[in-house]
Amino acid sequence: QEQLVESGGGLVQPGGSLRLSCAASGFTFKYYNVGWFRQAPGKEREGVACISYSGSSTNYADSIKGRFTISRDNANNTAFLQMNSLKPEDTAIYYCAAGGPVNTCPPKEYPYWGQGTQVTVSS
Repeated sequence: QEQLVESGGGLVQPGGSLRLSCAASGFTFKYYNVGWFRQAPGKEREGVACISYSGSSTNYADSIKGRFTISRDNANNTAFLQMNSLKPEDTAIYYCAAGGPVNTCPPKEYPYWGQGTQVTVSS
């Protein structure tokens, strides 16, 4: 079975940084595109950033462009989301997912999901 496990979430002050990790197992990670998605209470799940299987292509949501960076380490079956200059509006559950397209980064087209990790940005 395909497994994705997120870690690194927590409480951070506005302007602070967090680094989320996504550990994959049960499938050949290096052959799959990966995305980070988030869902805030009362809002639809949205794509934050997606990355191609090799890491050569990325796609970022306008709301986080210039602040977040997606990356991956295929040798260790891990993806990352570096989040800088965090804002209260970034508060959400963040999910790692695999197996969907990068150019549009749509959550409904990603079949494999982690359990999510809570990110709260508050003073």
